[in-house]
Amino acid sequence: MTANKRKLPRRNFAYYMRVLDKNTGELIGQISDISTGGFKLESSKTVAVGLTMELCIDQMSQISEKSFISFSARTRWCERDPYDPTIYNVGIQLLDMTPADYDIFVKMFNSYGEQKQSHHKTNSDYIWG
Repeated sequence: MTANKRKLPRRNFAYYMRVLDKNTGELIGQISDISTGGFKLESSKTVAVGLTMELCIDQMSQISEKSFISFSARTRWCERDPYDPTIYNVGIQLLDMTPADYDIFVKMFNSYGEQKQSHHKTNSDYIWG
């Protein structure tokens, strides 16, 4: 088992939010978990590792007057989803974002990020007859 190298806490993302290529408008994927330094997205295609991209996230209307935020990001890893082989999970690291957009990103983290739940069950998690 490999050690978790992440320094920032991650949360499951409870809202459908698209990530687009800023220059072409092409859908890259949707956010599935988030930290204040980046996010994991689910994509229908593989994304090259180490690639620096100009991205934007739209559908901001519920948490901001802006319709999207834009930023530079780098792919840190990309792997096929273990449960759905038609999906790739892609780790995205934020590189450059305006302070105003970063404030909105942190608001996304706080508003839509749900604490990850432990996968360990105890006896009290079961109903005994």
